[in-house]
Amino acid sequence: MAIIRKDKKKDAPPISTASLPDIVYMILFFFMITTTMRETTLMLKKPNLPHATEIIKLEKKSLVSNIYVSPPLPEYEALFGTQPVIQLNDAIEEVSQISLFIQKEREARDANVRDFMSVSLKADSKTKMGIISDIKMELRKVNSLKLNYAALGN
Repeated sequence: MAIIRKDKKKDAPPISTASLPDIVYMILFFFMITTTMRETTLMLKKPNLPHATEIIKLEKKSLVSNIYVSPPLPEYEALFGTQPVIQLNDAIEEVSQISLFIQKEREARDANVRDFMSVSLKADSKTKMGIISDIKMELRKVNSLKLNYAALGN
């Protein structure tokens, strides 16, 4: 009878890294597709949103135009003061410019989805109601009646 000896210890074969670049590109592609870039640069302090008891999540955010109302950032306080101001897209504007803003937003959308467009008002909780009612009056002038108020849940 023959005796079989295993004196040599076999090392495990090295893990193949040939598919590693494929995996990295697949993950990179996934994040490029799913990530959305911020469309506007806020020149205002982040609004301290009011709390709400009932909140409904917006379905199609692409059909929402945002109006921000908050005090300006410290670097813009010399230009605009410390009182809450209105930001439309990337510019701080007066209340009278809201109707022009809404018309431009409507023209930028397809004709068949313009009726579903709404406006989201992201106002600081300490903003005076006078500014809010002025904004609502301007929105009524251009027949933009779908308005929601951004708020925090409980």
